[in-house]
Amino acid sequence: MKKKVPPPTEPFDYELAKQKVREQFRTGKSLYGKDGAFAPLLQDMLNSILEGEMEGHLDEEERDTGNRKNGKSKKLLKTSSGNIEVSTPRDRLSSFEPEIVKKRETIMAQTLEDKIIGLYSLGTSLRDISAHIKETYDTDISAATLSAITDKVIPLVKEWQQRPLEALYCIVWLDAMYYKVKEDGRTQTRCVYNILGINKEGQKDVLGMYVSQSEGANIWLGVINDLKQRGIGDILIACIDNLKGFDEAIRTIYPETEVQTCVVHQIRNSLKYVASKDQKQFMTELKPVYRADNEGQALDELAKLKEKWEKKYPMVINSWENNWPKLSTYFKYPAGIRKLIYTTNTIEGYHRQIRKVTKNKGVFTSDMALLKLIYLATERIARKWTMPLQGWAVSASQLKIIFGDRMKTDL
Repeated sequence: MKKKVPPPTEPFDYELAKQKVREQFRTGKSLYGKDGAFAPLLQDMLNSILEGEMEGHLDEEERDTGNRKNGKSKKLLKTSSGNIEVSTPRDRLSSFEPEIVKKRETIMAQTLEDKIIGLYSLGTSLRDISAHIKETYDTDISAATLSAITDKVIPLVKEWQQRPLEALYCIVWLDAMYYKVKEDGRTQTRCVYNILGINKEGQKDVLGMYVSQSEGANIWLGVINDLKQRGIGDILIACIDNLKGFDEAIRTIYPETEVQTCVVHQIRNSLKYVASKDQKQFMTELKPVYRADNEGQALDELAKLKEKWEKKYPMVINSWENNWPKLSTYFKYPAGIRKLIYTTNTIEGYHRQIRKVTKNKGVFTSDMALLKLIYLATERIARKWTMPLQGWAVSASQLKIIFGDRMKTDL
């Protein structure tokens, strides 16, 4: 005997929905959050769809197996319109898998998750995010749930860290930042290695982001080797701080790369050893050295500086002389390129933007929590990097002349 198929579920009443929205508009109240019209409308619509999904599941073949409806289970669903209660139909054989609201799903609407991740990427604390969601949507979300939502970024972070890179970068800046991370109940220092590059089209991109317990040339060697493994065949100019052994680490992987040590770092380190009463005059006489038009003029100015200050500050003068081969690389290049490479200001500017986001985070709960936030902040910053650097067409032409076939471009 053929089993009777129950009548179809009553469809969602769109006319009634429109009437409710009109009434809400007349009162001037918000359509969202507590007492908003959208939450009950969404609840009615979802329950109607769930019933429809169950009807579709219990087709003739399914019913022939003895399967049939077996009541409903209720759960509270957090949405961007507020908290709503949905009734998910159950079947006797537990083979029904709802699509619109999946089993064990307690937060609905990608827009709500996107908003949470967006707030997190701005450095907003989980507590403040929870308060914002409560105020805006009348929805309670625990810190554990918020953490689970932001953890959805982790696969993106790992994929981004391993993504293939271009074969050539004209200029790269390499620098590190320091943070505090809690490990085994103790606060530890973490060093974040960042690499910012410019490709042959003049576009900026963060090429890598790595976390280690300290900074050292041996760690940088591993970082640079990873860049090589990910596809970078050549770097024309690398800009670094004056960390000992850093330039050798770069040349181990990229022997033809020109290395420029940051002049501003050298100046800062020099002033540490100059008495405060002499600093203004010393800087006045140091400026002609690094602002010279060419290396010959710079060496003449350095000789004058040495003649006046060597007896009083021999360690400072020796530092400039010993580091001169790494400090003077920029004199080989025209003014536009020289301005880009004589300091690490480009990557330090990126770091300043990152610190605006991370400044309220005293201690991160893990290395990945640190990476998650820096990655999200980087994604936000990179959205503005849509155009080549100003004046890049001229600089690219000059690099083509200087580096020849290494600078493969259509210019």
